[in-house]
Amino acid sequence: MNAILSWLVPPVVEGRGAVGLLLLRLVAGAAMLLHGWPKIQAPFSWMPAEAPVPGILQALAAVAEFFGGGLGWLVGFLTPLASLGMLATMTVAVMFHAGRGDPFVGQGGPSYELALLYWMLGLLFLLIGPGRFSLDAQVFNRKR
Repeated sequence: MNAILSWLVPPVVEGRGAVGLLLLRLVAGAAMLLHGWPKIQAPFSWMPAEAPVPGILQALAAVAEFFGGGLGWLVGFLTPLASLGMLATMTVAVMFHAGRGDPFVGQGGPSYELALLYWMLGLLFLLIGPGRFSLDAQVFNRKR
């Protein structure tokens, strides 16, 4: 049980690292909240009709983006769990873009750089946690 708890509630990062994590969470959380907002408005049908993704998977992605990567990262609550949802969603996004030949960085066209960046943020928050200035730190209060 302690191993599971240590993954769900990592020790709290203090000092300058906590400030950096706070700023990163605020920017990434706000961006993902705005990115997920249109999807959460029509969670089962936000993709085009020709997309081969079932409605339930679209809804899971909408929830992961709006609530996990958006609200979860923004306030730093259940951050590793929220990050797992983002990792799953962004893995599909990266594979979709890379699979159809989109470049890593596109010049005005589709690319997978943003999905990969969000994937990396999800991994960072999963491994390190949200830092001292988060609800996780206030609720679970684990010292590093």
